[in-house]
Amino acid sequence: MSLDYSFVRLLLLLSLFCFRCVFGRERAADSVGLQTINVDHKAKSSFVFNVKSFGAKADGQTDDSKAFTAAWKEACQSKGRVHLIIPRGKYMVGPLKFSGPCRNVSALNLRMNGYLKATTELSKYEFGGGWIQFAWTKGLTLTGGGTFDGQGAKAWPHNKCSKDSNCKLLPTSLKFIGMNKTVIRGISSVNSKFFHIAVVDCHYFKGSKLKIQAPETSPNTDGIHIERSSSVYFSSSHIATGDDCISVGEGNSHVTITSIACGPGHGISVGSLGKYPNEGDVSGLVVRDCTISGTTNGIRIKTWANSPGRSAATNMTFTNIVMNNVTNPIIIDQLYCPFRSCASKTPSKVKLSDIYFKNIRGTSSSQVAVALECSKGIPCQNIYLEDVHLNLASGKKEVTSTCSNVKAKFIGTQIPPPCT
Repeated sequence: MSLDYSFVRLLLLLSLFCFRCVFGRERAADSVGLQTINVDHKAKSSFVFNVKSFGAKADGQTDDSKAFTAAWKEACQSKGRVHLIIPRGKYMVGPLKFSGPCRNVSALNLRMNGYLKATTELSKYEFGGGWIQFAWTKGLTLTGGGTFDGQGAKAWPHNKCSKDSNCKLLPTSLKFIGMNKTVIRGISSVNSKFFHIAVVDCHYFKGSKLKIQAPETSPNTDGIHIERSSSVYFSSSHIATGDDCISVGEGNSHVTITSIACGPGHGISVGSLGKYPNEGDVSGLVVRDCTISGTTNGIRIKTWANSPGRSAATNMTFTNIVMNNVTNPIIIDQLYCPFRSCASKTPSKVKLSDIYFKNIRGTSSSQVAVALECSKGIPCQNIYLEDVHLNLASGKKEVTSTCSNVKAKFIGTQIPPPCT
């Protein structure tokens, strides 16, 4: 009996020791916002960081920027699969830079369930910078259904870019720079001060189920701007802004845009191109299965006159696009000038070629439904229009088309009639 009793006591002591080791470690980890979670049978671990564990108040008034920065720093310096959590609540944050590289992190999942409000103090932002900037990170996934509110209404009166080509740029809400293998899904962006989302120097970038919204009168609130990036894919999103729903800038390749509901705004644009020296070419763009409603342009390609250097935009396809009461449903504008007047009328040096418009249908609010105004210096080459059927929304007159410096090739149904 005494031997059995001693054996039972030994087992109890060992159990108590193990319990204290395991749960004591977990409490210590929680004290710095960290938990260890087993994720597979190979004994790999996943780390979870919660911004509230770093002091975020989530009251919508206290500046929570330091808590967010501290949480990102710990997450980026961690190992393996990492989860950064922004729980439900309202967070006021100033400009944030979430930068890598996170050398030992294999995947960083940022679950944004909260409502983030940008500070309205413009002095806190860098010229041409971002409100929330992600940079030089591989394997970021941003999800959670949360909202980024740029609180742009107080900043828009300070936007002078419609009058001054050297204007001070307001901050972009979400800026991704030098990212690789990035996914953003199911988030909302409202009332950005400038662009809502900018993707710059990124590769393998996927965005889906996004909701982007700003008033129709808000200046330069492009929904998504893409520049110098490759293998970019945006799909299944609704964008309503005061500027381009999506703008594809210089230096992009293999960009796919599909199932976008666009409007109000300025439509889906390539450009503007040719404003700066040494711009990269654009190639491999596909825009398909989109609906554009109540916009000032539909599918637009815009290049500046008097380009300081030569570049090209080629191999671009726009297919299965529905236009609902759209001004300028199909437009190539190689004399682009967003200002009240432009001094130079020198032809654009951006070469446009191998561009396909297929199955474009719906209604136009302007009598000219197709306008192909190409460069006199470098005329457009291999422009194809196949099965275009656009009626005037009012039904009072027939739509027309105009062309200059281009010999387009027309296939199938052509309403308006082909221009010559």
